Amino acid sequence: MGNSLMIQGTGSNVGKSMLVAGLCRALTRRGLRVRPFKPQNMSNNAAVTKDGGEIGRAQALQALACGVLPCVDMNPVLLKPETEVGSQVIVQGKRLTTVAAREYAALKPSLMPAVLESFERLKADADIVLVEGAGSPAEINLRAGDIANMGFADAARVPVILAGDIDRGGVIAQLVGSHAVLPDSDRALIKGFLVNKFRGDPTLFDDGLREIHTRTRWQNFGVAPWFTQANRLPAEDALDIKSAGSGPLKIAVLMLSRIANFDDFDPLKLEPSVTLTMVKAGEPIPGDTSLVIIPGTKSTIGDLGFLRQQGWDIDLQAHLRRGGHVLGICGGYQMLGQTIADPEGIEGAPSKINGLGLLDVHTVMTPEKHLVQVTGVDPASGTSVTGYEIHIGNTTGTDCTQPMLEIDNKPEGAQSGLVSGCYIHGLFVSDPYRAAFLNTFGAASSVTYSSEIETVLDNLADHLEKYLDVEGMIALARKGL
Repeated sequence: MGNSLMIQGTGSNVGKSMLVAGLCRALTRRGLRVRPFKPQNMSNNAAVTKDGGEIGRAQALQALACGVLPCVDMNPVLLKPETEVGSQVIVQGKRLTTVAAREYAALKPSLMPAVLESFERLKADADIVLVEGAGSPAEINLRAGDIANMGFADAARVPVILAGDIDRGGVIAQLVGSHAVLPDSDRALIKGFLVNKFRGDPTLFDDGLREIHTRTRWQNFGVAPWFTQANRLPAEDALDIKSAGSGPLKIAVLMLSRIANFDDFDPLKLEPSVTLTMVKAGEPIPGDTSLVIIPGTKSTIGDLGFLRQQGWDIDLQAHLRRGGHVLGICGGYQMLGQTIADPEGIEGAPSKINGLGLLDVHTVMTPEKHLVQVTGVDPASGTSVTGYEIHIGNTTGTDCTQPMLEIDNKPEGAQSGLVSGCYIHGLFVSDPYRAAFLNTFGAASSVTYSSEIETVLDNLADHLEKYLDVEGMIALARKGL
């Protein structure tokens, strides 16, 4: 069928999202109409599309690399973990249901028509569709009903390049072992391999490349060295979130167990005037922090309990007594209030619990999810604000009469003294707002965030062009199976 290519990986976090983003930019710069696609993603870091759907953040970044707006067809199935064993299922941008892992195994075959429908729509509008796999095709225990890796590649007849991660060690075993366990029909879909995240002199691995080729007969598409600027792009996996910076303004973000939309803080990481500390479970909030941010979460009530288990509620009280500020975003905003009620049991059993009591507001969880891109103004500075909402629940109360923002000519959020909160994600992407926000703490902004991301994407494309056989990948996509 041609005009598509799939990058699968020997495991999670081998760099598939980064590889696809870089290839999207490289091929787009050649004048090709490129579209990214991931049949199934699992992430609580979601992006809101212009038409009010949600997709994985990685696909939104890949769309940016292509120079196009993200759409729900780029990630037709998104799983958002709510507990250790259950996830919310988003299909073509909208919530379908919440299921346990075992239930999803039975559900996923029925999702293939929607996956193929979205893929065909993208193909109709593209010269090449670059597809990203999920996890590893070598997890053959998950092969039945698969829509994320070989199940999709077979149904859509898309050739596959398998990427291994040399940084974690054992890359020969990763690739040759995948070849060994795959059934013949799936193995035939893989037309080549590449090695990612190499450190040092790549020629030292020449013998390893020959061994992989000899044992698999797959074409070698190259060895990509470690891309040092990768941490400047939005991360999709919470495991990749790290502290950053060494500036005088100390900002701490609480690493909730179901932290969501954590790319909210990426622009702050790049500011030379900021030290951003991601406070992990078991760690206290640093005493020299000027601002503590309680981020979004996929499970507000559950993560409020997690916050208290860490003793962070006590730390927050001490932080405020020292004159520190607190900001809550989305679920973090809900936690700041007096009560959180879930009468319909959306997050578990029906319940009503006390919040942190730092704002005089009350939240009631409702089934309807707010999914919308927004624009507005910061009343304090008069600067423009852009962002998006992606939440359930409505928050009202006395402190809402002192809104943090004005969004679409309506008050948004609440403030009281040193504590503020709102539902708007992506606030700090807006350069004017971020500069005004930092200025309230006596810190300066010196970053143009959108330009920074564009530069890194260009550098990533240059990196892959230098080390990988990009021309060979284009030829394979056009040839098909």
